[in-house]
Amino acid sequence: MSVHKGAPALLGAGTLCAALLLSGCANTAPPAPAAPAGTAASAPPAGDSRPAGAPPGAAREAGGPGEPTSSIASAPVPAPRLPGVGPATQAFVPDGTTQALVVTGATADDNTSTATLYEKAPGGRWVEAAGPWPAHNALRGWTTDHTAGDLRTPIGVFRLGDAGGRLPDPGSRLPYDQDDEFAISGTGFSGESLEGSFDHVVAIDYNRVPGRTPLDKERPLGAGKGGGVWIHVDHGGPTQACVALERESLRELIRALDPAKEPVIVMGPAPELAR
Repeated sequence: MSVHKGAPALLGAGTLCAALLLSGCANTAPPAPAAPAGTAASAPPAGDSRPAGAPPGAAREAGGPGEPTSSIASAPVPAPRLPGVGPATQAFVPDGTTQALVVTGATADDNTSTATLYEKAPGGRWVEAAGPWPAHNALRGWTTDHTAGDLRTPIGVFRLGDAGGRLPDPGSRLPYDQDDEFAISGTGFSGESLEGSFDHVVAIDYNRVPGRTPLDKERPLGAGKGGGVWIHVDHGGPTQACVALERESLRELIRALDPAKEPVIVMGPAPELAR
């Protein structure tokens, strides 16, 4: 799958959510370079995998001198991956990341999705830490080549490093900017009120300068590639480009995100993320 890279630190509803509504929830990320092609593992030869001359049941792990080595036992063990995430997508998750929010839609055109927070357990296995939560994404679904105003949410792996909102900090370990500029009004695509949508937000690090308030409008990749893509409070309908969670789910997420775990969001339609 192609995964977007954002501002230098990234690995790579109704009215506009923030660029058109304070630059939030309106614009997003350009396509990132495709993941480098991996080297396919060669298939084992058909038939018995025991070393030549070994009697039945002799296949075993390498031990002391002279002991045969099974081709099965010596095969490399793949690193654990996030549930539903394939090797091409997993390759964009930084080695130091131990916390990931996976947001998955059924198809490329869906504007509803599911969000689940995972953490890496000792031994490298990813385990469910919170959720799953129902979510909304952009009106027209998902894209690997987002441009401002296309009403699609970018597919990719992006860092999560800054939070904020109109209401006080609910207990964030990320930097949190409380500001009245997060206030919003108007109606969404389904006629629902947008009021309160930005009571709490988490900035998705695409085409933004990490370490700044989500309200910051600097777009390192240019305005045409969007920006201001957030996780915000669900107003009951699709967004411009953001991901939206129900209020208490978002507050739970904000309290859970830990900068020491280098959190990321992995988002897109299931078939794309499974690559």
